[in-house]
Amino acid sequence: MLPDRTADCLAAWLKTHPGVEIICRDRAGGYAEGATRGAPDAIQVADRWHMWRNLGEAVERVIARHRDLLRDQRPRDTPAGSAVPAAPHPGPHAGLRTGPFADRIRQRHAAIHELLAQGQDLRAIARALGLARNTVRRFARAATPEELLVNTGTGRRPKLLDDHASYLIRRWNEGCTNAAQLCRELRERGYQVHSRAVRDYVRAWRSTVPATPPQPVGPTVRKAAGWLLRDPAHLTTDEQRQLDALTQASPTLAALRRHVAAFAVMMLNRQGHRLETWMNAVQADDLPELHSFVTGLRRDFDAARAGLTLNYSSGPVEGHVNRIKTIKRQMYGRANPDLLRKRILLAD
Repeated sequence: MLPDRTADCLAAWLKTHPGVEIICRDRAGGYAEGATRGAPDAIQVADRWHMWRNLGEAVERVIARHRDLLRDQRPRDTPAGSAVPAAPHPGPHAGLRTGPFADRIRQRHAAIHELLAQGQDLRAIARALGLARNTVRRFARAATPEELLVNTGTGRRPKLLDDHASYLIRRWNEGCTNAAQLCRELRERGYQVHSRAVRDYVRAWRSTVPATPPQPVGPTVRKAAGWLLRDPAHLTTDEQRQLDALTQASPTLAALRRHVAAFAVMMLNRQGHRLETWMNAVQADDLPELHSFVTGLRRDFDAARAGLTLNYSSGPVEGHVNRIKTIKRQMYGRANPDLLRKRILLAD
């Protein structure tokens, strides 16, 4: 267990433990530098899971630029013939996250990019704003604050009971307006729900008769990204339909789909020799978010190619990492690294 995560610390440890032949790591620059300095003859292998995760983050940013298309997608099982209220006229932040958290993200993004425009480096900005350097780096890489809010999807967060809206509406229109009774019926149908959730859900209907189903929403950015990143054989028929509709509506998303599929084939079949060709194909398309991913791969090209060619990965140690993090959190604020190291070594 090393005292910190710097390149100097890793390099010093490797020099005192000669003979290392394979170093499997994530794609952090400090680890790459430390491994190169401490064990120059070792083969560095970029972990495939981390590369796939980095690609997934780029995919989410691409889809976030096309979130307007997500609002046009609807699940096929939307109740037919139901009266659906007209969608409100979209405002300037339609489909974007609002509230104090989103406002803070946008203000922080503006402040960081203003300082970048003045020529300040990440370290100076972190000191000036009282932020961690990794946080500043993440904001600096985002062209717009919306890229940092991609998890918000298409706006309104669906309520947990929306999947049961048709049943609840039918029972309400039949005269059952008792929330406790509706809750019991949902439980009989196999859905475990609290009576308060049902009561809150139907409250607005007491002034709107007959009740109308909520405006159906399209998939979130993360859900749409998941369709691209999952094995196509594991998609449902409706998910496949919506994904096909998205890629047909946007040549950019169609190109994104091709590149993600090609990378998956390359990764699963250990075809690292195709990495250069794949990167050139990505850069030929208008996908700036994937261009950033490719730039990172080029900086770490040998390790990335090794990760897509060799069978080594960080998988065997990830369980130990989680165990160590659990022990560390149990001791938060009450122990130094020496005691933490002893607990890690003595823990079963």
